[in-house]
Amino acid sequence: MKSKKILSLIIALAAVLWALSACASGAAPASQATQPPAAPAAADTQAPAAPAKTEAPATEAPATETPATVVKWALWDWDATAYYQPLIDAYKKIRPDVTIETTDLGSADYQTLLQTQLAGGSDLDVLTIKDIPGYSNLVKQNFLEPLDSYIKTASIDTALYGGTTDQIKVNGALYALPFRSDFWIVFYNKDLFDAAGVAYPSNDMSISQYDALARQLTSGDGPDKIYGNHYHTWRSDVQLFGILDGKNTIVDGTYDFLKPYYETILKQQDDGICMDYASLKTASTHYSGVFYNNQVAMMNMGSWFIATQIQKVESGESLSKNWGIVKYPHPDGVPAGTTLGTITSLAVNSSSGVKDAALDFLKFVTGPDGASVIADTGTIPAIKNDDVIASISAIPGFPQDQNSKDALFVTKTYLEMPMHDKSSEIETVLNEEHDSIMTYNKSIDEALASMNTRIAEILAK
Repeated sequence: MKSKKILSLIIALAAVLWALSACASGAAPASQATQPPAAPAAADTQAPAAPAKTEAPATEAPATETPATVVKWALWDWDATAYYQPLIDAYKKIRPDVTIETTDLGSADYQTLLQTQLAGGSDLDVLTIKDIPGYSNLVKQNFLEPLDSYIKTASIDTALYGGTTDQIKVNGALYALPFRSDFWIVFYNKDLFDAAGVAYPSNDMSISQYDALARQLTSGDGPDKIYGNHYHTWRSDVQLFGILDGKNTIVDGTYDFLKPYYETILKQQDDGICMDYASLKTASTHYSGVFYNNQVAMMNMGSWFIATQIQKVESGESLSKNWGIVKYPHPDGVPAGTTLGTITSLAVNSSSGVKDAALDFLKFVTGPDGASVIADTGTIPAIKNDDVIASISAIPGFPQDQNSKDALFVTKTYLEMPMHDKSSEIETVLNEEHDSIMTYNKSIDEALASMNTRIAEILAK
C-alpha cells in the first residue's frame, strides 16, 4: 500500500514538472494543441526586433567601404572594338577604387555628337579623340584639359610616341595623348610572287623600285588578270607619298610637290598596272576584296588591315593565305621605315568633376602598360617597343617571316592630316581635286592649281 502511494506521488510530481517545462518552452498545453492557431496581431507581422548589439573591440570593427570613383569614358563602336574591355579590366586590377563607365556615341558622327554633348555640359570625363579636325575643334572651344603640367608631374615620356605628340600641339601646348597608332605598310601575296618567279619585296624599297616591281608582277587580262599593285580611292593613297621627305605638308597651301606622284600612279593606271580609279569608285569596290581574291600582288594599306586579314584567312573568306608585309615605299634619300599614320588619342574634359582619376586612367591607357594590353588584341598601339612588336608578331596567323616582323618597326611617322585649325575645310578640297585628277576630269596641273587657289582662300579667312 505504501509503495502504491509513493508511486502515485512520483507520477503526480512528474506531471507537474512536465507541465512547468512545457510552459517554459512555449509549447501549447495538450488541450490547445489541436486548435487552429489564432491570427497574429498586427504587431506580429513586423520583423522581430534586432537583438541588442554588443560593442566589439575596436580592432574587430568592420571597415567602412569607400564608394568607388566613377570615371565616364566617351568612345565609339564598343561591340566591334577588341581592346576596350581588356583595358578597363587591366586598370581595375591596379585601381580597384575606380569604376570606368563607358558611353558609346557610335562611329559615324562621333566627333559631332561628342562636341554637342560637351557643349551641353555633359559629365563625360575621358574623351576618345577620333581625328585631327575634331581634336582641333574641341581645343578651340576649351573643352580639353591642357596636359603639359600633368605630363611633367607624372613623368610621362612623350618620346615613346615617335614624334606624333609634337605634331598635335596647339600653340605649343598638348591636349591629348595617343594610345593607338596605325601606319601605312605594303601587303603582298607571296603565291603571286612565286608564280611570277619574282623575289619578295624588301623593307627598304624606294617609290621607283616599287613601281618597277608592280610592273613585273602584272600579268594576264580579263577576269584572270593579276595587277601588280592596288590603290584604294582615298586621296591618301597618292598624296601622302609627297610628304614623306618632311619638306612639305598637306596643309601648307601649295601643292605642286604632288605632281610626280600623280604622274607615276596615273601612268600605272594607263598601263593597267593598277585598277582603274573611276571603276573602283563607281562599283564601291573595297580594297580588302581584291586582296582576298588574289587579284593584286601588292597593296599599300594601313596596319589596321593586319588583324582583318588574319581573321578572314582563318574564316576562309580570304583566299590570299600566303601573305606578308614590308615597310612603306619611300622617296629617294628618305630613310626606310618612314611612313604615314593616324592616331587615336585620349583627352580629359576640362570640366570633369573627377579630373585626377580621369588623368590617371589616361596615363595608364596611353602608357606602356596600356600599349601591352592593346597589342595583345592584335591592334597597333601608339607606343611600339620591343615587347609590343613581339606580342603582335606572335599572334596566330601573323606572317612568320623576318621581313614581316621587321616591317612593324617604324623610323618616322608623319600624320596623314597634321594639326591645323582649318584641317576639315582643307580635307574637302584635297578630296575633290584628287577625284578630278584620277577620273581625268582635270589635268594634274589644272587640279594642283585649283588646290593652290582654293586652299589659299581658306587659309586667308
